[in-house]
Amino acid sequence: MDDFEILFVDDDQTILNMVEEYLSAFDYRVSIVDSGLKALELIKDKDFDVVFTDFKMPDIDGLELLAMIKEYRPATEVIIVTGHGTMESAIQAMKFGSYDYIQKPFKLDVLKIVINKLYEEKKLKRENIVLRTRVKQRHKYDQLVGISLRMQAIYEQIDQMQNASPNVLIQGESGTGKELAAHVIHRTSLRNHQRLIPVNCKGFGKGLAGDQLYAHALELFQSAVNGTIFFNEITEIMPADQAEINRAYTENHFIPGSDKGNPESGVRLLVATAKNLDETASRGILNPDFLSSVSEVKIQMPSLRERREDISLLINHFLNKFNAKNDNKVLNVSPEAMDVLLQYNWPGNVIQLENVIERAFALRVDLTIDVDDLPSEIKTFGEISKMG
Repeated sequence: MDDFEILFVDDDQTILNMVEEYLSAFDYRVSIVDSGLKALELIKDKDFDVVFTDFKMPDIDGLELLAMIKEYRPATEVIIVTGHGTMESAIQAMKFGSYDYIQKPFKLDVLKIVINKLYEEKKLKRENIVLRTRVKQRHKYDQLVGISLRMQAIYEQIDQMQNASPNVLIQGESGTGKELAAHVIHRTSLRNHQRLIPVNCKGFGKGLAGDQLYAHALELFQSAVNGTIFFNEITEIMPADQAEINRAYTENHFIPGSDKGNPESGVRLLVATAKNLDETASRGILNPDFLSSVSEVKIQMPSLRERREDISLLINHFLNKFNAKNDNKVLNVSPEAMDVLLQYNWPGNVIQLENVIERAFALRVDLTIDVDDLPSEIKTFGEISKMG
């Protein structure tokens, strides 16, 4: 990464030395400074690709440094490094241009994952020809389908996690494919020889509290050593119960890599939620300690309206899927129907689109899906669009 410059800012010299030693071992170009003011002087003279900055520092805090960096170097990405007590402030910083945030204490391999992701994004922006080639080649990743830039970035994130086991928080609206993404993350990891255990968050630990819930969570983690547990829609579990789950997880050394750095040790957690971080912080619906444990890497699944260029590809994918299961064949979509499908807002996202295609097979549509074969709410939308 000769053309990728990293700056790490923290008033704790021990952390700086640890980060510099780790990143230098992988030939990253990294500079370290122990104050925001020193960082600002460097930034004025040098163009850094990414700056990691501690939120609380004695001279200027991370939010102030973020604002100054964006004034001098708008293209430089800034990542806030924060302790539990300043998590809400870090989330607030994201509204003002922070690329992401990392919570202390952090694992060094998480830094590596974030840096690699940023490096790939920068490279994609700089090399349009490479980007177009990559998009054509990667129209699918395991069972994830899409050629959009948003999906390409997700493919890259999953690639970078294959030889490590960071816990992952998957966010996205209902129907965007969070559960599918969790299965793909597990299947493409070093843990794919072990099973992925899904947890029914709505019923987990129902009627239990305190030490009983702790014991219940401990039993779950013991059953999944060296494997993966998937909590789908974690906000169905009360924050106090999340705290007991987190206590059982951290106190009993289930954290991946705790066994002499072996990424296949412990228990890996994949957690999904349709809530965004701003909402979880402001309403207190996620326990901060638990959120810190499960969000070493964050994946944002885009809504379908944010990746309209994937709609045609997804339709073809679902046609092939249901043609393999049904006697009656549906081979394509009429141009008029396709125009409506491309313009529709898809509140139910990819799952809704899949249901539209499956419905056509259930209605035994003959060969081609036309506008009249679409559900009434989508057909009505098409009629209104024509009138407009």
